[in-house]
Amino acid sequence: MRTVFWDYDTNQTKMIEQRLLPEVFEVVAFDRCADVGKAITDMVIRGAPAIGGAAGFGMALAAQESDARDLASLQEYVHRAAEELRLARPTAVNLAWAIDRMLRVADAVEGSADDLREAMLKEAQTIADEDVEINKRMAEHGAALIEDGDTIIHHCNTGSLATVDWGTALGVIHTAHEQGKNIHVLVDETRPRLQGSRLTAWELKEYGIPFDIISDNMAGHFLHTGQVQRVFFGADRVSANGDVANKIGTYMLALAAKDNDVPAYSVVPTSTIDLSLAHGGLIPIEERTQDEVLGLDLLGRKASPEGATARNIAFDVTPNRLITGIVTENGVVYPPFDINLPKFVRKFES
Repeated sequence: MRTVFWDYDTNQTKMIEQRLLPEVFEVVAFDRCADVGKAITDMVIRGAPAIGGAAGFGMALAAQESDARDLASLQEYVHRAAEELRLARPTAVNLAWAIDRMLRVADAVEGSADDLREAMLKEAQTIADEDVEINKRMAEHGAALIEDGDTIIHHCNTGSLATVDWGTALGVIHTAHEQGKNIHVLVDETRPRLQGSRLTAWELKEYGIPFDIISDNMAGHFLHTGQVQRVFFGADRVSANGDVANKIGTYMLALAAKDNDVPAYSVVPTSTIDLSLAHGGLIPIEERTQDEVLGLDLLGRKASPEGATARNIAFDVTPNRLITGIVTENGVVYPPFDINLPKFVRKFES
């Protein structure tokens, strides 16, 4: 089953409710674009490519939910819905990328309002289908970097749940496993929302890939003692010079990998590469509610004193000097990223 999809029988957007995993597998349905936006904000669905897929279907819902009868009125409505949807989460560039792609389709329609509705649903489905195909191409390129017997540290969740299907960095690991390579994965918990221990471990168990969950601050030990051969993670946005914004903790992981001469790879579709931003310092970084940090319980007791406050930065930026290579659907890009990355992306856009 895909992480997010359109139900053609009910004309609804449906997605896996990721907050309930691993205890409960549930699929939830949405009738309105605003509800899809809230699902993105509340992390019912997460992961940059999955957010892009959800945004496409959310825009298709906007066209369907409006009772506008003429083309101009419906175009105006979907533009208003798009501006609200953009606010769902700031860091993942795929959100804006998918919305802009959907608006280009809406603005190009010259027929009726119903023609616009049909065109937008078709485009949303195309975005979703392309994501699956892109992920599998990335996985083939990335799997070539993994050797038989490797132990890999993986941060956050980048599998099928983070995309429409298959995955980015975890898709690479999945493909290497299917190729018969004997690999082992050390799964960072990825605090505070535990996407690693809740979601990545669940997916690896489903795939039959050997793994151990580790706390985020154990990664340096395993790297320093020579027990890890590769580090893989995804990205929510990559700037033109190859700086990578990813789930908080990625920077420290990449630092430890660099200090121990372990290659660290970011796996991203080219839709996640934002050539409009010269460097990672320009990437907007989301700060979420402190409740996600303060809500931790130990033995049924609060793990922080009453009245404590917290900071909850959701992403950090890893400088390009710490990245060995960036795996895309078009191949692996190597340093110097400020030269090779824009050239590489534009080459395949032309």
